Amino acid sequence: MAKRSTRPKPRTSSDPRDRILDAALALAEREGWRNASLGAIAAEAKLPLAAVYGEFRSRAGVLAGLMARFDKSVLASAGAPNADETPRERLFETLMRRFDTMKPHRAALHSIACALPRDPPSAVLSAPALLRSMSWMLEASGISSAGLHGRLRTRGLVVIYLCALRTFLSDDSPDLAKTMAALDRKLSQTERWLGRVSRTRKGRAAA
Repeated sequence: MAKRSTRPKPRTSSDPRDRILDAALALAEREGWRNASLGAIAAEAKLPLAAVYGEFRSRAGVLAGLMARFDKSVLASAGAPNADETPRERLFETLMRRFDTMKPHRAALHSIACALPRDPPSAVLSAPALLRSMSWMLEASGISSAGLHGRLRTRGLVVIYLCALRTFLSDDSPDLAKTMAALDRKLSQTERWLGRVSRTRKGRAAA
């Protein structure tokens, strides 16, 4: 299993956008995401509804905002990719930084994950934000997300991330050991599959 490094805790500001996102997380944890209407989020944030509208036009927009916040925290703590590490090791580190950032909000995120299957519009509208997030996670790991191959890598990473996320949401270990194991296993499976695809393509080219 790949090693992990020490990471700083995420910080939040007090501007209206962060107040809205904090309120959404608080409501999701306390009342459930199904009950976190835009009006309820505005009330929780102690802001007029117009202020929420100025930042987010829908609950899907709020979800996209949460993903962007996690992205920003990961990117802020990421240094230059370590040339001594393999792309897989760098990707493992990047995704675990993301799970570390999300850990304080796991109960809220569990509520959101459980509610999304019953809210297809929000799930569909949030999909582009998830793709953008995984694109940034690739770039933070020194892996290109550009072009056709980059788009394929991004979609593949979405699958890996969602599989690891399922474990993360129920991971009660203090150091996220179960999440690390699930992510490491999934990355290994994908790495082997990509290796077979690469060898097949080389064989066809030689033929």
